[in-house]
Amino acid sequence: MHDADIKACEEVIKMATVAESKWEIKVPDKPLKDKVYFENLKSVVIDTEICSRCLTCASVCPGGITVVGDKVDFPDYETKCLDCGACVRVCPRFVYEPLSGMGPSTAFIAGRSKRFAGQDGAMVTELIVSAMEMGIIDRGLFAGRNENWETEMFHVRDPEQLAITTLSGTKYTFADVLPELKKAVKFTKNGVGVVGTPCIVSGVRKLQQEYPIFREKIKLVVGLFCTENFHYSAISQYLRDKGVDFSKLVKTDITMGKFIATMTDNEVKFKVKALEEILPSGCNVCCDFTAVEADVSVGSVGSVPGFSTISVREPIAQKILDYIKKQGYAEFGEGDPGQLGFLVGHKKKRAENLKK
Repeated sequence: MHDADIKACEEVIKMATVAESKWEIKVPDKPLKDKVYFENLKSVVIDTEICSRCLTCASVCPGGITVVGDKVDFPDYETKCLDCGACVRVCPRFVYEPLSGMGPSTAFIAGRSKRFAGQDGAMVTELIVSAMEMGIIDRGLFAGRNENWETEMFHVRDPEQLAITTLSGTKYTFADVLPELKKAVKFTKNGVGVVGTPCIVSGVRKLQQEYPIFREKIKLVVGLFCTENFHYSAISQYLRDKGVDFSKLVKTDITMGKFIATMTDNEVKFKVKALEEILPSGCNVCCDFTAVEADVSVGSVGSVPGFSTISVREPIAQKILDYIKKQGYAEFGEGDPGQLGFLVGHKKKRAENLKK
């Protein structure tokens, strides 16, 4: 073999070695050394009942993680799990360090959209649609509902789709946001905007941390203030027992410590504390009320009725709000972070449940 050929071979070997090193990934250690990764996820997160049902694992599992009943599961995992470790890489609770507090914020304001009507100030819708107008994203993921108030995911690519009335308002049941986010990332050209509760936001950040495509394609993450969410089967039965007729239900809301179900001919009210009997175990260890990892967080607490409270965390969110102000799409006022103190503290205390 000529010297030139030897050098060429050495170069190929060198390039292959570099390429191989770039593909190396860091996977968390297995507490159960001789078990597949799903069984480790099951042991650490699912069986200990700290799973938030964010479904980040299901969005990347090539084998078959899904939801069975109200629990994340993987039927026949003994034979179908590929032991790739994807599930534990993205699970926000496999190595769980609870987040809490107000989180970073460059501005804390109140806003009300002039273009859209919705629960409170409709600023979540305004942020997503404005980002679409600016060309930052070409679609936003929204949780809607069917006639039975079960959540359904919608890929909104045109503001006219927002005429679907079931897209507005708060749903207090889990939605399959992250499996749908995977589809949106696959088909988007400009980028995706996603709306979610704190556990969903944490899942998005784990996906972005582990996979370049999610870092590149997810351009806006809107977090929602959240005390807890519920399994549809549990809360629907609970509300029926309280006298709620789903065929007449118009909206649900939590205000001043009360859960309010408004129907066309009646209203059912009760203390939110009463829902503790159906509180999902994963919510019982969640300490994040304000979605501290989001680009911007939105809720009702901290502003006057009819307005959304907006905590701006990242420059992309400020850029969109500046555009909204310039276009005159919304009216703004001051937010009062002091009003969030009780709920922020209430959720922070749930860290104690991890010790039990």
